[in-house]
Amino acid sequence: MSDWLSLCVAISLLLSLITVAGYILYSGLLSDITILTGSPPVKKITFAYKFKKGPYRNCGQLFKETISIGPKLSCIGVFYDDPKKVPEPQCRYAVGSILSEGENKADEELLKSFETAGFNVFSFPEVTHVVTTSFPHRTFFSILLGVRRVYPRLDHYIKERRLCAHPFIEIYREGRVQFMAPLARQGDFYVPEVRWVERRLSEQEELHSDSEVSGADSNSEYSSGSGVLPSDSRETSLAASSAHSVPIQDQGDKDYRGRSSGGTSFKELDWEQAEREEGLHGDSNQKSQEAPTQEWWGVVGEEE
Repeated sequence: MSDWLSLCVAISLLLSLITVAGYILYSGLLSDITILTGSPPVKKITFAYKFKKGPYRNCGQLFKETISIGPKLSCIGVFYDDPKKVPEPQCRYAVGSILSEGENKADEELLKSFETAGFNVFSFPEVTHVVTTSFPHRTFFSILLGVRRVYPRLDHYIKERRLCAHPFIEIYREGRVQFMAPLARQGDFYVPEVRWVERRLSEQEELHSDSEVSGADSNSEYSSGSGVLPSDSRETSLAASSAHSVPIQDQGDKDYRGRSSGGTSFKELDWEQAEREEGLHGDSNQKSQEAPTQEWWGVVGEEE
């Protein structure tokens, strides 16, 4: 009798292991990952979103909220900082649902539902070149596998080719996760909340620098007429975006993730002043100039 029970237990354990292994394989454990530089997987999009700061692992709650409002809509997540370089509490992200793509118009009832729930509305332009790949989205575990397998390869691909690609965008639709990072007009992919934070930080840095200079001048016995002006700590990040479509295959796993006032319009911000402050000029074929306080990831910049 005991032998029979032991055999039943062994068979049950074996079946459980087979089931778990099959689940993981079905989720995308051995799926090929091919990264390309080329056209984006989406056109111009308008989406409803909420902006958050904090660990990216907390973004699941926003995804649940946006799905509850528009269960048939494609979800989108935009991740602005590299969590290996930026402290988790300061990581910025936006999560929401795509309301329309291309020239299509958003459903008014859905739009009102999102706005009532505290979501903002924003649009991303269609760009000609992005770094992109995709991963199966069949189970919840597919998301975890995608994070662990895709981002290390994206990071390797971008650094190897000396590209300036940011922010990182995930689009969930039709059973796949589309990953992409624009190679041009990156500033147009930063929601207004990010711009406001960047501007406030810049103003605080300038005020702090001014106060230090004023204090130094007031304590100097002899003051020269040419004071030292505080330098801008945010320099332009320019890089080549003319790479041809070159695939890169799966190269091994590593734990990595480079990653959410109603109806705020992109045009409400003084973009011309922002561009003058950031000094965004130069040919798209120039090499990336790294900012002294931030790497290419998390720098708000644009390519002409």
